[in-house]
Amino acid sequence: MVKAEELKFDEKGLIPAIVVDAETKKVLTLAYMNRESLAISMEEGTTCFWSRSRKELWRKGETSGNRQHIVSIIADCDRDALVVMVNKDGPACHLGTDSCFAYPVLGQLPPSFSLKNLYKLLEGRKAELPEGSYTTYLFEKGLDKILKKVGEEATEVIIAGKAEDKAETVYEIADLLYHVLVLMVQLGINVEDVAVELESRHIIDHKVKQEKMTK
Repeated sequence: MVKAEELKFDEKGLIPAIVVDAETKKVLTLAYMNRESLAISMEEGTTCFWSRSRKELWRKGETSGNRQHIVSIIADCDRDALVVMVNKDGPACHLGTDSCFAYPVLGQLPPSFSLKNLYKLLEGRKAELPEGSYTTYLFEKGLDKILKKVGEEATEVIIAGKAEDKAETVYEIADLLYHVLVLMVQLGINVEDVAVELESRHIIDHKVKQEKMTK
């Protein structure tokens, strides 16, 4: 176990901290800590950094609510850089994106889409309600509006499917999934809740099939 006093801070008293999503292993941001912010982070269990531009401490999520709950802090071999593994409450970037690292210099970003990531993004939208966002509009209008959109999109899926138009059906299913996830966030239903329900049905169906085969 590396002790805090063994870490090497630069001439300005700072050490770079690479923040990584503990679940997805995605790099979220690069920030800096001094000894005080590191001590606060370790004591409070959420990230606290030193702002080089404002020359002051800042706790991630203090105003936005997008806190980062620390899972572990790991030093590199030279003890002069940190990897901070976190579970985050919302977008890591001040621009509202999941990660600050979203701008390729060479090549392309690896595919990182998942329903869980989209769900987390929507949770962030509900917490921050950024102006001009369609998702903000849905959350501000409330449950009835969200339910209406789910119904409309379900109808569009039926129409596209009936026409046997694969591309259009994919497009409409994507719209439906998005609005269903918005509904889930609104009602506090997470992706794991649905996964557990589907898994329980699979087990039941399997047992029913076995019973029918033995008769």
